[in-house]
Amino acid sequence: MISHDDIRIGTLVQVENQPVEYIRRTLPHGFESFELVFPKHLGNIDLRLLADEIRAVLAAEDNTAVVSALAIYGNPLIDAQTASDWSRLLDAAEWFGCNLVCGFTGRIPGKPVPESLPAFKQVFTPLVKQAEERNVRIAFENCDMHGNWESGDWNIAHAPAAWEMIFDAIPSHALGLEWEPCHQIVSLIEPLPQLRQWAHKVFHLHGKDATVYWDVVRTRGIRGGEEYIHHRTPGFGQTNWTDLISILRMKGFRGSIDIEGWHDPVYRDDLEMTGQVHALNYLKQCRGGNFVANP
Repeated sequence: MISHDDIRIGTLVQVENQPVEYIRRTLPHGFESFELVFPKHLGNIDLRLLADEIRAVLAAEDNTAVVSALAIYGNPLIDAQTASDWSRLLDAAEWFGCNLVCGFTGRIPGKPVPESLPAFKQVFTPLVKQAEERNVRIAFENCDMHGNWESGDWNIAHAPAAWEMIFDAIPSHALGLEWEPCHQIVSLIEPLPQLRQWAHKVFHLHGKDATVYWDVVRTRGIRGGEEYIHHRTPGFGQTNWTDLISILRMKGFRGSIDIEGWHDPVYRDDLEMTGQVHALNYLKQCRGGNFVANP
């Protein structure tokens, strides 16, 4: 099957929720990649067995779908088990046929962003060295997790100023971002100009968008207790994904946009997969439609 091999369109898979069966059931819709999302502690998960089972499903379906990334979303700066499990995933990535592990930087709770930098450097310096030795990359999710510059509980990698500090603290070609327009829009940032600036550090994208209610912002503000924004599945939000994918290609990006569902206020519950498959087909059209080989 001839297909795009520079930018794949896929979805997220929760490892705690029968991941092998989930992949088997969703493959026929045309997803091209799967990011495997692990709990903050891996516990007794047999990573080698899981990798074998998932790769067997992908091979049996006779398609080109891949595991795009492994992901863990705990706080490794205060949770030694989460930090240790980052290391386990870096070692296991090759079993899944991928070279990317994603997650939060972590954060010292209740402190301004700069006060987490020493702990970040202590925890991630050996992990980055391990990644470099394994030819694996690390990408930090850019969600604020309801934090801000002054305080938060989970993640410092949510603002460009923090990214500069992170990449200055540990300079490495193996360290980058798991980016999405949604989290930028929540901060009232225009995502596409930002992407043009930071695309060289974007290793993976979550397919999630947002819609801002500007009438609320302009009349009630963003701290008045009234919802001013909703996370949206791609195709239902305000981002021009055709331009977004064009920027990625112009900047030489190769990787996956994996749809992060379960957030849309409309296409959820019984309509969840309706929304995700719409997003899949929408993003494929934004990518240019079907791949056509040059004669």
